[in-house]
Amino acid sequence: MRPVHITDTTLRDAHQSLWATRMHLSDMLPILGKMDSVGYWSLEVWGGATFDAALRFLDENPWDRLRIIKQHCPKTPLQMLLRGQNLVGYRHYSDEICRRFVHASKRNGIDVFRIFDALNDIRNVGVTAEAVKECGGHFEGAISYTVSPVHTLDSYLEYAQELKDLGADTIAIKDMAGMLTPFRTEKMVTALREQIGLPVHVHCHYIGGMAPMNYLKATEAGAEIIDTAVVALAFGNSQPAVEMIVAALKESPYDTGLDLDLLFEIAEYWEGVREAKKLKRGVTSLMHMEVFSHQVPGGMLSNLISQLELQKASGRLPDVLNEIPKVRAEVGYPPLVTPLSQIVGTQAVINVLTGKRWAVVPQEMKDYVKGLYGKAPGPMDPGVVAKVLGKDEALAPDVRPGSLATTTYAQVEAEIADLAQSEEDVLMYALFPNEARNYLTLHQEGAESAVFMTGEEINTVMEGDQPVDVNQIRELIKIVELSGVNEVTVEEGGSKVIVRKGAVLEMAPVAASAAAVPDSAPGQAAPQDVAVKDPSERPASWKKVVAPMVGTFYRAPSPGAPEFVNVGDVIEEGQALCILEAMKLMNEITAEEPGVIREICVGNAEPVEYGTVLFYYEPQ
Repeated sequence: MRPVHITDTTLRDAHQSLWATRMHLSDMLPILGKMDSVGYWSLEVWGGATFDAALRFLDENPWDRLRIIKQHCPKTPLQMLLRGQNLVGYRHYSDEICRRFVHASKRNGIDVFRIFDALNDIRNVGVTAEAVKECGGHFEGAISYTVSPVHTLDSYLEYAQELKDLGADTIAIKDMAGMLTPFRTEKMVTALREQIGLPVHVHCHYIGGMAPMNYLKATEAGAEIIDTAVVALAFGNSQPAVEMIVAALKESPYDTGLDLDLLFEIAEYWEGVREAKKLKRGVTSLMHMEVFSHQVPGGMLSNLISQLELQKASGRLPDVLNEIPKVRAEVGYPPLVTPLSQIVGTQAVINVLTGKRWAVVPQEMKDYVKGLYGKAPGPMDPGVVAKVLGKDEALAPDVRPGSLATTTYAQVEAEIADLAQSEEDVLMYALFPNEARNYLTLHQEGAESAVFMTGEEINTVMEGDQPVDVNQIRELIKIVELSGVNEVTVEEGGSKVIVRKGAVLEMAPVAASAAAVPDSAPGQAAPQDVAVKDPSERPASWKKVVAPMVGTFYRAPSPGAPEFVNVGDVIEEGQALCILEAMKLMNEITAEEPGVIREICVGNAEPVEYGTVLFYYEPQ
């Protein structure tokens, strides 16, 4: 007997792929103990988009989430997805930040590090791989699988050998777009086992429906581990259901040995969460089946749908899916995995919504074309390169992209100053400055960030320096549990206590109101910079610069940096006017012609809708 091991992705990739990474810690806590008792090879609980989504959308500290999950899952190794030199962000970070982040992740509960690079460029993996080995973690080197004229079995085997040379403990085939087929899977797993010799871990997204067949052929070919999710968060853009795979392998040489009754009990809990939140199931539609044409990964597809809904342009999804393969071919066939999936997808969205291909180019796309993300798998279209780079030159091939990121930990620590109370806080700021600063500012008083507990753990709770009335908390829990209410919030004495269904307590200081922010707060636009005019007073010669998408408007490229433009500035064609952060990327909005800035219509860090006027300028 050679049982196959299972990694559960419910708490990371599954809800990233189906629920746009909106799962709260309170959704997880009541069931973690049972998930820990299943006997999984690992639980994938962290990394990918879960880090920044916790900050951006959930008002949760990602480090707290990891520590608390570890407390509730002491028996099962915890796994994360790490984007090489990008860590859990969308650009390269310095070697020092990378090493510190890996060590902090291990210290806070991560055991298995699945490390991949979007371009399969080994230079982008080396630093984090070395750090994992230094701190005693399990290094799983991942191959970003895709199909293109330049991706071959030999190229994948060559990369796998490079991963092995770095000290990989296992090799993962990361089929993020669901492009593997059963016989390709069999051929690739067989070759990896025979020529590389490391245990093989297969990760497939269901999308077009091939994944269960891929897993069967993979196990027959010698794969040791496969990825699944609980049925409520399986199929569609996610992974196959664990219940189905465990049942399929029963009484075979590959029997997982997992308890189906326990798995169904866990599934019932997650089905309840899904129904309570009115979330959709994973399904395979014609659009999903067309993945064999557009090659858009599950997580990217759900994000594209969400972003187009924000733009009030849902009907343009077919156009975007047609545009993505064109953009991908023009820039050398990068695998569509984070961050390249966001970069290519965002460029396609901009091309479609503006009606002008390559007229607006995000800074991240410019950096990719320049070579700052690594070596493109294939040749790029010379016309596109010339249009994107202009007078800039591409990075020399002998320069490791990560070596150009030189920000030190000390510099970041000085920037965030007293807002950071730990190394983890500083690292959070290093990766996501705006989001981390906002979070740390809101949570700097009272209890440490937020405190999450379940019934029996509530003994002594501190509200600032004074103990909270535990009996009052228990009454709140009772109200929630015995009623149809999902959440009760009480604000008192500058603190907020939230009790959610599942006997979960969150304590946090009440956020200061927006009105309390001083005019001189860092990053805020000075009042005189934003002119408020009656439209009839604007000269007819003035022209608009409008937002090409929903996003957040920034006047400077980073906190503390000089602003791009001010009222009265003379601008040139192609000059950067502002940053519009959208779809997780920093999109540089440039001038279409020479002129003079006459009015700045939006305040710094303000959200804007599609079509919002950002500037008025007078052509010269």
